[in-house]
Amino acid sequence: MAPRTVTRDDLAAVAGAALGGGRRLEAVQRLAGGTSKGVYRLTMDDATTAIVYLWEASENYWPARENDDDPADPFAAGVGLDLFEAAYARLDSLGLRVPEVYVIDRSRTRYPADHVVLEDFPGENLMDRLARDPVAAEPTMAQLAEGLAAMRAHRARAYGKVAVIDGGGASHWPTCEQAALDFALRCLAEAAGRDRRIADARDRLEERLRELAAAVRPRSEYAVVHGELGLDHVLVDRDGRPVLIDVEDLLYFDVEWEHVFLRIRLGRDYPRLAVDGLDEDRLALYMLTQRLSLTAGPLRLLDTDFPDRAFMAHIAEHNLTEALALLPR
Repeated sequence: MAPRTVTRDDLAAVAGAALGGGRRLEAVQRLAGGTSKGVYRLTMDDATTAIVYLWEASENYWPARENDDDPADPFAAGVGLDLFEAAYARLDSLGLRVPEVYVIDRSRTRYPADHVVLEDFPGENLMDRLARDPVAAEPTMAQLAEGLAAMRAHRARAYGKVAVIDGGGASHWPTCEQAALDFALRCLAEAAGRDRRIADARDRLEERLRELAAAVRPRSEYAVVHGELGLDHVLVDRDGRPVLIDVEDLLYFDVEWEHVFLRIRLGRDYPRLAVDGLDEDRLALYMLTQRLSLTAGPLRLLDTDFPDRAFMAHIAEHNLTEALALLPR
């Protein structure tokens, strides 16, 4: 479902509650990149800006799946204000920079959906800064590495979504690797149903996943991981500090999950954030799992009216190729 057009009139009351004081909402701009929530920049008549997240069904491009609303599945869709609040609180407690929250509203009196109004950082994100000027980006990268170290040092006795675990809940599977195996098999089935090359290799991919999972030794403590930490999810404040956004998927999980995603997204720049002591067996399982996830997810989005189809098709094709390359020769 394509998002409806959100107008200045729609968000005037939201902006007034967060940024009032005699200001008037001048403009509303939908920001690109969101697939599960609406992200809009509010600009007031004195040039003050803020960001609003709208958790509205029409803003969620993802087709529904059976487990979407299952809090005990760490890989279920990370959508909603409750997940945002819990993740925000945990990151803030660890000293990481997150946007200041101006208003949290579940009342649906100012807008017919849960929403939050946040501090805006209208400059370039860390991905763009690193590409433009690696030397200028170095202090921010170093501070991001420090933040990731704080997340890695935190210890939780159970794994799963931060909102669930901090609320006293638990995940379905006994261990991270069992949860990841189940998720990988679901992604494999989805991808095989949409692409003949995965279908032809399905038995070999499943066998490989089970081999990799069997090699992993269980753990009993877990770190904090963002879950989707590309540098496009890191903004930069006026002091050059990294600011984490899109935090709803925050998990207590194996730190290797985070570093596989970082390796995929950063490529040759990954050594800037690399750490020692990671478990090679977990890295191998999570690499194949994430390659399959990054194949199945984009292919599923292509079943919808998601607008940037060429970009999503490129992600699916690249990760499909990489997944097949992980099979033993």
